[in-house]
Amino acid sequence: MVLLDGAGSSTRLRDRLVRVVEAATTPLLPADYLDLFAPLRSGADLRGRIVSVHPETADAATIVIRPGADWAGHVPGQYLRIGIDVDGVREWRAYSLTHGPRADGNISITVKAVPDGKVSNHLVHRAEAGTLVHLEQATGDFVLASKPGKLLFVTAGSGVTPVVGMLRNLFPATDSGVLRLDRSKALDITVVHVAPSRPESIFIDNLHELHEAGAINLVDRYDDVHGVLDINTLSDLVPDLAERTTYACGPGGLLDALAKHHEAARLELFTEQFRPVVIAAGEGGTVTLEKSGVSLELDGATTILDAAEQAGVLMPSGCRMGICMGCVLPMREGAVRDLRNGAITTATPGETDNGGVPIQTCISAAAGPCHIDH
Repeated sequence: MVLLDGAGSSTRLRDRLVRVVEAATTPLLPADYLDLFAPLRSGADLRGRIVSVHPETADAATIVIRPGADWAGHVPGQYLRIGIDVDGVREWRAYSLTHGPRADGNISITVKAVPDGKVSNHLVHRAEAGTLVHLEQATGDFVLASKPGKLLFVTAGSGVTPVVGMLRNLFPATDSGVLRLDRSKALDITVVHVAPSRPESIFIDNLHELHEAGAINLVDRYDDVHGVLDINTLSDLVPDLAERTTYACGPGGLLDALAKHHEAARLELFTEQFRPVVIAAGEGGTVTLEKSGVSLELDGATTILDAAEQAGVLMPSGCRMGICMGCVLPMREGAVRDLRNGAITTATPGETDNGGVPIQTCISAAAGPCHIDH
């Protein structure tokens, strides 16, 4: 006979009670019932509840979310991945947080609906207050350095969202106007914001409010008025460009042009974008999804994920920019090309692992025939 002390008896009793409760609730677990009544509790999978949806433009909206108790906070400029069920399928996307720390503890993202964008259109046009969403902790290196100085923000389209988060943190707006805090007094900020037109410009009223308060110097450019921005004329818009550290967020073409321009001029540049840029396209090929019984003829610039979804195949996915590894599948045979850098990954039967070579379908295109275990 083994004698247990008080602590041991308590532990054993607790374990028995847990097993009894689990048996009574099978096939569900006690935590499943707690999720119904307290989904935002500490220790649960990180979730959030949509508090409100505020239209910004005809195709953009700010989603305010109450995060769960285990939300760790963020640094302005960072993004988070949000998971939401659309037509019975959980989809994950990455969005910038559009604020600094809030007194009410809520967080917000601003989403622009893109053509054929399943999640963005759902969030902008169909999301409702009270809806539960899944969250991951904030991440990203597109944040301001601690040193004060002269800064330039270059934004285009929805690329303004992380920058607005930074600016709102530096210059909070109140009923009495824009506040100038100690952390922002030593900063000299110019913002060059590009959009197709003023009505399509997200946060343009906020930017003008900051400009009129003297917090920033705003240079807004609209394609329908000024034409497409030529990066080589940036020094005309910002005469002291060489004295400024540049932060930029927007489409890949803009960021590529800025990178070349700043590298040639030996200027400091920090960038952020949420989709991979196609640097090297291959010859394409036939992609066979073995378990689905589907064969796809792909060109060398279309990702396997996009092509499979367009063909009606349900695919695992996450951030869609090569970060989260949520789209990884095993390739049994063949070759794919990483569209970000042109790197080739191959799988040869008899030479590579029997389980296949893991590939990220969101940033991979066919580089010849390949067979994927899905």
